[in-house]
Amino acid sequence: MWGKLFPEKIFARKLAPAATRRLRLAQARAEEALVRAHVDNALMFVDSLAEDLPFDRAIEAYVRVMGIPEPLASTVATRTLVVLSEDLIPSRRRAVDAQKPDEPPARPPLRLGEASDARTRAVKRA
Repeated sequence: MWGKLFPEKIFARKLAPAATRRLRLAQARAEEALVRAHVDNALMFVDSLAEDLPFDRAIEAYVRVMGIPEPLASTVATRTLVVLSEDLIPSRRRAVDAQKPDEPPARPPLRLGEASDARTRAVKRA
């Protein structure tokens, strides 16, 4: 996959591992922002068509109208359904309500630096 993303015509020489990591992280952030934007717009689409279509058909219509290709279409549809379900599933709503409003969702700490440093040390030893 990455070979197609960075063709030799654009990058005549191989990128440094640190540059490749930064590019991959930037691509991941851009893709995530794109998915979030589609989910927000799909939710507005569902809301606008609520009287005419059930929510699942409205999501399908959004994906079709926007011409979103697979696998992105499945991701957008699934995440839109997840957001819609938050109001329908009481246990999830309780868990969200129990969280403090100013507190971000609990996530494990990222240790990307440590993992990449360990890989770099292992490669240098080899």
